Amino acid sequence: MAQFVPVEPFNLVIFGGTGDLSRRKLLPALFHRWRDGQIPEGSRIIATARTQMSVKEFRGFARKACEAATDAEAWDAAGWKAFEALIDYQPLDATAEGADWAGLAGRLNQEIALNVYYLATAPRLYVDIAAAIDAAGLATPSSRLVLEKPIGTDLASARAINEGVCAHFAEEQIYRIDHYLGKETVQNLMVLRFANRLMEPVWNRTSVDHVQITVAEDLGLEGRAGYYDRSGALRDMVQNHLLQLVCLTAMEPPATLEGDDVRTEKIKVLKSLKRFTPELARSATVRGQYSAGLVGGEKARGYLEELGEDAQSDTETFVALKTGIENWRWAGVPFYLRTGKRMSARWSEIVIAFKPVPHSIFGETRTEANRLVIRLQPDEGVRLYLQIKEPGPGGLRIKSLPLNLSYAENFMLRYPDAYERLLMDVVRGNLALFMRRDEVEAAWSWVDGIIAAWGENESTPEPYPAGSDGPVSAALLMDRDGRSW
Repeated sequence: MAQFVPVEPFNLVIFGGTGDLSRRKLLPALFHRWRDGQIPEGSRIIATARTQMSVKEFRGFARKACEAATDAEAWDAAGWKAFEALIDYQPLDATAEGADWAGLAGRLNQEIALNVYYLATAPRLYVDIAAAIDAAGLATPSSRLVLEKPIGTDLASARAINEGVCAHFAEEQIYRIDHYLGKETVQNLMVLRFANRLMEPVWNRTSVDHVQITVAEDLGLEGRAGYYDRSGALRDMVQNHLLQLVCLTAMEPPATLEGDDVRTEKIKVLKSLKRFTPELARSATVRGQYSAGLVGGEKARGYLEELGEDAQSDTETFVALKTGIENWRWAGVPFYLRTGKRMSARWSEIVIAFKPVPHSIFGETRTEANRLVIRLQPDEGVRLYLQIKEPGPGGLRIKSLPLNLSYAENFMLRYPDAYERLLMDVVRGNLALFMRRDEVEAAWSWVDGIIAAWGENESTPEPYPAGSDGPVSAALLMDRDGRSW
């Protein structure tokens, strides 16, 4: 049975408190942590936004958000009433002159030293809000600042944000969040690798044939057209989510689980990633953009149709690429990354594909290589595929079957989602699951190389029908190497 250890009392200020992230993720995450006894009495949750709204109105907004994110049979009206008492609201345009910072300060519990400022806003506002918090005298040595991804749109803008924010908060006070790092199975990847003696001897180029990492979505733009068309799949997903999964899969064992020890090993991976030249980008990357098709048996519009009438765009909604990590452990092992919108289903997984046995004694009977499949969503779990003899007479038949560690089957409880874990880690001061400044900048440096190569090649996205698994070229990327997704 999981144990939920309470954190110390805190003040949490959500900038952009009426926005989509606050409604869908932050408020429900805090309610669930309260319900499990992790948030102590005396803590305060203050939302702030430009919207003129009373505290009562915001509490109604928060209740709808939390109720929608909670199973009907688990909803506790009395528990909500207790949690609701923690919630406050302060109308505030954080970047405007004459903003009511005194009103915000007055809503904090002054007996609590720990203030957490969560910037659930557009990244272009990060520096201005950090400066305003400092100018209002609220950036104390015990304060913490949480930044949502993306941190910039390229290396130059990421550096500008980092330098601007670091002028007002120390690096150890800044928590750059990537919610993929809070997923249970991503956390389990560390335990799987470093707490099991049998894994380390085979976790290298000697035994591993290749690695696949897929983050697939079946949804389209879902109201994010303005943002998404300026970024695309490479900036929106590869630069953060997929590269974080690459780091955790490939990094060396850290000395400890302290924040800087873990993050130092991750940045070594980023600096070892193979760089893309225009020539390499032509053969080892695929860009795609979804057209109309069927998703889950229902008609889905194409990307350009979702953008609007007569829209034209070369923004990619799908990326597949083959890269490598140029160090002793992984030299020669291809890493295949893939992400896209409007694909056949929603799933995220890491596949460690091992090399086949060096010699088969089973004649013409076909044997498959072992695979370790780490499923991040949905149906979180780990499966190790082994070769097993099929029972019965009539000759030797071999079948590949998994040893299955399913979270749902083995842990009969609701476990915290990514934002629940990460919010509590911010309060605890655990930096291990958050990105350091040089880590963000190293990731952008690598991605900028791909963008530059695409620009030099005048690359345009290849169409793929909604409801498929991406362009034909993505399958050919693997097929040329004698492999498949």
